[in-house]
Amino acid sequence: MTRERESLSDPKAMRALAHPARLAILNRLGVEGSATATEVAEVAGITPSAASYHLRMLAKYGFVEDAPPRGDGRERVWKPVSTPLSVGVQPGDQPEVREAKNLLIQAFRREADEEARRALENIDQEPEEWRAVTTFSRLMLRLDAEEMARLNVEVEKLFEPYLARGRDEKAAPPGARIAEAQVNLFPHVRRAAPGLPTEDHDAG
Repeated sequence: MTRERESLSDPKAMRALAHPARLAILNRLGVEGSATATEVAEVAGITPSAASYHLRMLAKYGFVEDAPPRGDGRERVWKPVSTPLSVGVQPGDQPEVREAKNLLIQAFRREADEEARRALENIDQEPEEWRAVTTFSRLMLRLDAEEMARLNVEVEKLFEPYLARGRDEKAAPPGARIAEAQVNLFPHVRRAAPGLPTEDHDAG
């Protein structure tokens, strides 16, 4: 059964999360588990002191929390909150909320597009078994809103057993690694017809 998600609606929290370094930190914690500011700094491309600041901001808005201390407990350890997050535009959203949601969704999309770009550029370096199962595809569907809602639930259920956040290395088979699935379900918006080219367009 899929887990309940926390739907984001606080503009300040969404703007705080939209920072590229904070998204990178949150992804690092979600995939590899608890970490210190020093450990997440490299993946975010920032200094440990900057990482510590960003972690405190993420904690302020409820995205991360303290993890059990290690060793002598001198360095603070962080983990993501247990409830997955989601953001979606609603008809009744106030302008400030809508603007913050759009900002965060765009930040999510930029990060996802960058991840896909790196994977595509590196595909020739992957072993044959991984090249064979890597897919970049678009599928055009014909369905109503109720069917699309049901498809969302079915897709989430399909991925649930494989989510890195809930499946550690010991539970996965030998050779398992981190992979990414990007799912976008949205109704098409009709493109404005560009019209036929004029003679001026054809000239030169």
